[in-house]
Amino acid sequence: MNTHLYTKVDLAEDDKDLSLREDIRHLGRILGDTVRNQHGDQIFELIERVRQNSIRFRRDADQAARAELESTLDTLTNDQTTQVIRAFSYFSHLVNLAEDQHHVRRTRAHQIAGSAPRRGSLAHTIEELYRTGHNTQQLLEFFQTAEVSPVLTAHPTEVQRKSILNCQMAITRLLDERDRMQLTPEESVANEEAMQRAVLTLWQTRMLRMSKLSVLDEVENGLSFYDYTFLRELPHLYAGLEDLLSSKDAASNATVQQIELPSFMKMGSWIGGDRDGNPFVTASVLEKTLAMQATRAFKFYLDELHTLGSQLSMATLLVNVSVDLQALAESSPDHSPHRADEPYRLAVSGIYARLASTYKQLLGLDPAIHASGDAAAYASAEELVADLDVIHQSLFDNGSAALTRGRLRHLRRAVRVFGFYLAPVDLRQNSDVHERVVAELLQAANPAVHYLELNEEQRIAILVEEISSSRPLASPYLTYSEETQSELAIYRGACTAQQRYGKGAVPNCIISKADGVSDMLELALLLKESGLLHPTEGRLDVNIIPLFETIGDLQVSAPVMDRLFGIPAYARLLASRGNAQEVMLGYSDSNKDGGFLTSGWELYKAELDLVKVFANHQIRLRLFHGRGGSVGRGGGPSFQAILAQPAGAVQGQIRLTEQGEVITAKYGNPEVGRRNLEVLAAATMEASLLAHTEAAPRPEFLSAMEELSDHAFRAYRHLVYETEGFEQYFWESTVISEIAGLNIGSRPASRKKSTAIEDLRAIPWVFSWSQCRLMLPGWFGFGSAVQSYLKAHPQDGLQILRAMFKDWSFFSTVLSNMEMVLAKSDIGIASRYAQLVKDEALRDSIFPRIKGEHETTIEVLKAISGQDELLAANPLLKRSIVNRFPYLSPLNHVQVELLERYRQGDQDERVRRGIHLSINGIAAGLRNSG
Repeated sequence: MNTHLYTKVDLAEDDKDLSLREDIRHLGRILGDTVRNQHGDQIFELIERVRQNSIRFRRDADQAARAELESTLDTLTNDQTTQVIRAFSYFSHLVNLAEDQHHVRRTRAHQIAGSAPRRGSLAHTIEELYRTGHNTQQLLEFFQTAEVSPVLTAHPTEVQRKSILNCQMAITRLLDERDRMQLTPEESVANEEAMQRAVLTLWQTRMLRMSKLSVLDEVENGLSFYDYTFLRELPHLYAGLEDLLSSKDAASNATVQQIELPSFMKMGSWIGGDRDGNPFVTASVLEKTLAMQATRAFKFYLDELHTLGSQLSMATLLVNVSVDLQALAESSPDHSPHRADEPYRLAVSGIYARLASTYKQLLGLDPAIHASGDAAAYASAEELVADLDVIHQSLFDNGSAALTRGRLRHLRRAVRVFGFYLAPVDLRQNSDVHERVVAELLQAANPAVHYLELNEEQRIAILVEEISSSRPLASPYLTYSEETQSELAIYRGACTAQQRYGKGAVPNCIISKADGVSDMLELALLLKESGLLHPTEGRLDVNIIPLFETIGDLQVSAPVMDRLFGIPAYARLLASRGNAQEVMLGYSDSNKDGGFLTSGWELYKAELDLVKVFANHQIRLRLFHGRGGSVGRGGGPSFQAILAQPAGAVQGQIRLTEQGEVITAKYGNPEVGRRNLEVLAAATMEASLLAHTEAAPRPEFLSAMEELSDHAFRAYRHLVYETEGFEQYFWESTVISEIAGLNIGSRPASRKKSTAIEDLRAIPWVFSWSQCRLMLPGWFGFGSAVQSYLKAHPQDGLQILRAMFKDWSFFSTVLSNMEMVLAKSDIGIASRYAQLVKDEALRDSIFPRIKGEHETTIEVLKAISGQDELLAANPLLKRSIVNRFPYLSPLNHVQVELLERYRQGDQDERVRRGIHLSINGIAAGLRNSG
């Protein structure tokens, strides 16, 4: 019998993956030893028996192994079930860490070997741009107006606790130490003991939250990634890009100074500002969110300044300094005789004192290390940057240029990127709320105005009149509903935040479910009432951003924007924002509304139409892509997704959401995080600057896509919205009911108190289908669509689809994403969940349809791509699935068994907790939840 849990991972032999296999075996052995030491041989051997049978079944389709596996799992006690779930869940977490470390390892090996830069890296993109005739000046001009912003959202798909993430970070650091250092025997022993302690701590750390997350808990979780990654890695990214450009320029200009780019890439956040369906986001919460963010930024700057001061020890006897630097030193409150001849230290000490005063003034807090004396607070982050620039320039001009390239360089960039507020917080609210608030304000001012009864053109007329008037509509002498008071309060809070932290603190207001011009003008009116729109000056202090979400909304997006731009009052406001307009496109709700294929196609068409409308009005378009983590919510590889955008849709500016477990996967590891940020920057540059190598889609491609979309839409809608009993089937065959009790976020699962799929949020919709391994939102309807298309085009249909796959990046990206979803699905496991449906007739009428569509979709996908099996062209993902899926099957099996017990009335707390543990483990194994 195998004496160490998880020491054998069945992988195809490949020397490149040897270190990965060793890491997985090593971590598995330590986990096995931990289980044995904590719970004894009996539990260890039980888990090992389950593991071996699961591998035999997954690898060899061994039916005897399956029978023994099911027999073992079906007869577990509640306590045994808990330990099995925990063991397989934690192993999935450890495999994730090993894979992330392997990505870092392979990237470093590639760089050390001096190999050509990989596609998706900034080095490759810069090489390609110069190869195609671009020069440094053109690239610098591009960055003057570029904007790339990944936005962390409040969507609750991250099921892991922060404590678990902290344990994982400790394990990652130890894996990295083994990679980067040639350890002595003593150091190897120390590393091994530390790893054993880290895994033991992980095992003994509670996986589940005991209480529901508050919004501020979500804020704190999001801030962790600034500590892990963003505060340090974003400045490193800028430095690397600047060095690349400087090295290119130096080849033709020997006297060139180090290039410094504008801060074109910044993080964004919805956490603490997203009110759509979340009543817990209030003006008070926004205020506290910004204070928490500012505190993180100030602490980082103060710590860095303290260290910088210890490093810049140059004495006037040995170096010259600039006049401005000398003035900084003389204004410092630091009068220590030990530093009297150290002007750089004095200057840094003075900057520290001013920043400490700013910290106290804005947040009422003192730094951990007190300043050397009192000093005037900074009025803005720009003043802090100016002082740091004085130090930089003095060093550069006086023979110490090398000292400008370390901590000082990264601190200067950090202040430019993060300011005093760390990340801009977007406000978002549903258009229905704005509509009700505006109606109440108008009627309170003039009872004869019944806004809700007006048609669109009548609404536009009255709204234009109001936003053009300097007269306030809201009166301090009237009492408004709680909803209206809350909305006005949060916009007024945003105005205060801009005054306190800077204009960038709250720069965007997003309107969910936008479908008309009045939706934008309603928000404009509320902004006027809150001091963020100034009618006399024609100035707007925030961006008004419509979010087009459903299929119908996407179809009207271009006409709506065309009509909006034709309104002089709005055009004047837009001019104050540099004639740039952002439009957000919703992937999640359009998918839930019309299915995977139709959603993708309507998004593509909407972008083409928006590009034309914006060009006609000479307005710069910035698209904000509301992509989820999973393919069913618009997810998938970011690089390919950006390059697959229609020509003219990027224009050097792009924002996109980063949600849930994807945040951890992309940014939990600092090096992986920097690589993912780099991918976004590289893709934006290529999509904007490189001429599209592929020709515009051929007319027959567009026609075929339209037909496919129509067929897929009908198939999807027929199943989800037109099949009697489907709502019941969904609620009974998935863990949707149990997800609501998992304490993974502050927002309710549904927008209304109902079980209707229309009211369900897209996140739990996709999450539920992922847990039961169907992944239905990521593929359903495609098989039927292709069959119908081929039936209508028997002669050349398949050839056209194959040509689309080969020559059209949009279509190939759609199929690639769908292939990933299908590879993660398991129809056999899904059939177990179908058995949870009480109504046998309902079950027998729906599951065979889903199974048949699943089989058809795989068949037509392989026929179009020319592959014999899924993932034939994606060995990395295929390897990952081989690594982890044998350990997922037991979790799914146990989850079904526990759901049966729970729904039959077993109120044992261990059953409920086991379900929640299994949800966590499956999400970790799939690396997708919502």
